[in-house]
Amino acid sequence: MGKRISLTAMSLAAGLLCAGLAGAAPGPAGSRVAEVNVFVGTGGDGHTFPGATRPFGMIQLSPDTQVRHFRQSYPWAAGYRYEDDSILGFSHTHFSGAGHSDLGDVLLMPTSGELKLEPGYPERPFSGYRSRFSHKDEHAEPGYYAVKLLDNEVEVELTASERVGLHRYRFKPGAEARVVLDLRSSIYDWAGKNLWSRLRLRLRGHDTLTGMRETRGWAPGRQLYFAIRFSRPLQAHQLLNREEGVEYKGFASPGKNPSEKVLVEGKALEAALDFGKLGDTPLLVKVAVSAVSEDGALANLDEMPGWDFDQERSKASAAWEQALGAVDIEAPQPMKRMVYTSLYHSLLAPSLFMDRDGRYRGPDNQVHQADGFRFHSTFSLWDTYRALHPLLTLIQPEQRNADFVRSLIASQQASPYGILPVWQFAGLETWCMIGYHAVPVIADAYMKGIRGFDPEQALRAMTASAEYGPYGGLQYYMQYGYVPIDLEPEAASKTVEYAFDDWTIARMAEKMGKQDVAARYYKRAQNWRHVFDPKTGFVRARKSTGEFRTPFDPVQSNFGSDYTEGSAWQYSWYMPHDNAGLVKFLGGDAGLQAKIDQVFDARIDANVYAHMEDISGLIGHYAHGNEPSHHVAYLYNYAGAPWKTQGRLAQIVASQYKDAPDGLAGNDDLGQTSAWLAFTAMGFYPVAPASNEYVIGRPFVERATLNLPNGKRFTVLARNLSAANPYVGSVSLNGQALARSYLRHEEILAGGELVFTMQATPNTAWGKDKRARPYTQTAYQ
Repeated sequence: MGKRISLTAMSLAAGLLCAGLAGAAPGPAGSRVAEVNVFVGTGGDGHTFPGATRPFGMIQLSPDTQVRHFRQSYPWAAGYRYEDDSILGFSHTHFSGAGHSDLGDVLLMPTSGELKLEPGYPERPFSGYRSRFSHKDEHAEPGYYAVKLLDNEVEVELTASERVGLHRYRFKPGAEARVVLDLRSSIYDWAGKNLWSRLRLRLRGHDTLTGMRETRGWAPGRQLYFAIRFSRPLQAHQLLNREEGVEYKGFASPGKNPSEKVLVEGKALEAALDFGKLGDTPLLVKVAVSAVSEDGALANLDEMPGWDFDQERSKASAAWEQALGAVDIEAPQPMKRMVYTSLYHSLLAPSLFMDRDGRYRGPDNQVHQADGFRFHSTFSLWDTYRALHPLLTLIQPEQRNADFVRSLIASQQASPYGILPVWQFAGLETWCMIGYHAVPVIADAYMKGIRGFDPEQALRAMTASAEYGPYGGLQYYMQYGYVPIDLEPEAASKTVEYAFDDWTIARMAEKMGKQDVAARYYKRAQNWRHVFDPKTGFVRARKSTGEFRTPFDPVQSNFGSDYTEGSAWQYSWYMPHDNAGLVKFLGGDAGLQAKIDQVFDARIDANVYAHMEDISGLIGHYAHGNEPSHHVAYLYNYAGAPWKTQGRLAQIVASQYKDAPDGLAGNDDLGQTSAWLAFTAMGFYPVAPASNEYVIGRPFVERATLNLPNGKRFTVLARNLSAANPYVGSVSLNGQALARSYLRHEEILAGGELVFTMQATPNTAWGKDKRARPYTQTAYQ
């Protein structure tokens, strides 16, 4: 058993002593940073990480508690899980909320006492360099993480700039200060994942290590280079290739023995680093990464030239305070913390993926130079086109959004297939999920006035992606007007998602004056009708011969079946650009209302979706833990019943979000689930990105002020807001009664005030008139 030692006066600075349980208020009182609980989503299926990063930063420096073989590792997709009681080490790259995973690069673990080179086991952490910890000795806030390692007797603090992670270790007085670097460790690990790695000791003051590793995980052939610099000189070191079974033979003093290893290569590298007895002096470690070269990583280290940890922590906090300052929230707790936490999680990706000199590695695995923009990667587009990117269009400067678009276009130009990213990270394509959803991201940005990119070039990239036959059954989609299930799996889902993407191409082409392109894609946007079966009232998979596949069970959901991570109950309402058409197919307003009522009110066996880990956050068949359901509650507006939307939103928010580690109903998916709450709490939601409209729901905060990039402010005010008043009685915009159930993007950009008057009973008349309903491609009947 490890000895439990008490914190001393030399303990972690600025908050660890009084932090208490995870979730205690961090940061200066009254700051927005203080309202963020970074532990939300680290339990349950949220898959978020609690460590230090900057908004859209290249570094995500965070503790890893487990990196199991990938078939067992779904709960550890972010490396850390709140339920665990030991830490493996601290690595520098992480996804936030992904349903699949990779990364966990450059794992460092400080230790003292007996040197152990194997990580050990969670059930026996003292068997290796892994160390137990307690949440009462753990503290985190945006840009900062701290913990006390009980077995290793080290106090750890982490902060970050955009490209550099900074560690501060305080060792027990009199103890040997040691650090283990384990290049074998990787999130979603498996035998053979590491293709090659290299460690080089740069003997310049005995303070710098550089290296690289190439992995074949989610993104095949991913190369990552790194540079590590220490604030104290190495006293001794050992560079080890564990694959060769090299036994540990003790430390070697750096530079004193010409035959000692200063360079080692292989597939299973480790370094044991000794800094001697430091007394009360902390050891600081800077780590930078690069996709280009070791020299690129060394140059990135210069982004943080000094060793003032507290100053760097303050800079990180200030960066987060500025980013979160895009929205001012007034609400009672815990709602205020829930909304600010959602905003925080919405500002982590897409992440910077470019060296300081503008070089980056693209989807062709070649090095490119960014000219006039900052290249970003980590595009979880099947998830994030729905709400995350529309949110960033509102709360981030135009240049940031233009950078995202230019990154997508640059990726298309470098793609061996000539198409836009599907699910990209580290500049590489993973081919995860379906659709060509970079298209609505670009179209939505253009329709909302984002410039800073070439629209002609963008439109060519969009149509190239939509017409690349070998991808996802597109050749059949273009031939038949739908994707046939006998020729391509997940055909029903692909058809309806392709149709929406096509509509966004048409919208952008029309605005650019390209009527021929617009007409062609508006026609394709109606292809969803080819897979909707009016007899059953569901979207169904169709064969190439024309008939719907039988037998049909609307609850059935399996990987590779008719639907993608869902069933007919989740996918049959996905034509967000043409909900008037859906209303018509379901027999009118009453038909749609009844069908969506069935979605929410169904009494189902708790195990009906148990085999599908992504179908979570269930309310009947509604699955808030996965994206195909995210717009469904807002569909009542299209059938003249916004009051039903308001009631369902109250049901969803109350059951699917909370201010706790298990506070997310499912994967956060790089911020999409969080962005849903950020929008919904303000009272509106982008059901159809590129429509330039937001469907009005109901607010969950007393006041929300958007501090817009154009310098104007748009305020949402909720009068009489309480749990007893879940319904909207009336709405006004800038003092004028608003009869329609949608808001225009330009109305937000103009600044002003949207006022909701809440009441206990539904106002069934508001928003009922067809002229008051949101945009759809075809007319209301």
